[in-house]
Amino acid sequence: MKPSVTYLHLLKHTPFFTSLTTDQLRWVIGHSHEWEAQAGTVVAQCNDSAATAEDQAMWILLDGGWQVEVGPHAYPADHADAGKWFSAAVTTGTACRLVTTEHSYVMKIERADFNAMLAQGFAFGPHLDAGRRYYSELFVAPVELAK
Repeated sequence: MKPSVTYLHLLKHTPFFTSLTTDQLRWVIGHSHEWEAQAGTVVAQCNDSAATAEDQAMWILLDGGWQVEVGPHAYPADHADAGKWFSAAVTTGTACRLVTTEHSYVMKIERADFNAMLAQGFAFGPHLDAGRRYYSELFVAPVELAK
């Protein structure tokens, strides 16, 4: 993956972030990393053991598409779908890969920074809820993320 610049005017139109204020968007930009990825890039991997703090980072699909691969199965999502975010925390120790399906832009937010955003009241609730439902179908019992 290649580092990319996050622009405020683009981020505010990304479905995961449309409910945030300008100050909150600036906070996100200051506490995240954006990456450009070509189709077929492995963004994150999960193994069949407990997820480490590094694995539990939040990945947000800003543009493009990706899929979660679990065994022989692939579950695709684009930036407007329920699976527009991913964290190994939802995998309950299941081996998987998060792979881009087309040229994409993805954002990584470390777990501590994401938890700080939630504590500050960033309006991610509907997106997290939709993702929880989506991932509960893929994985037996997803870890509860803060609401």
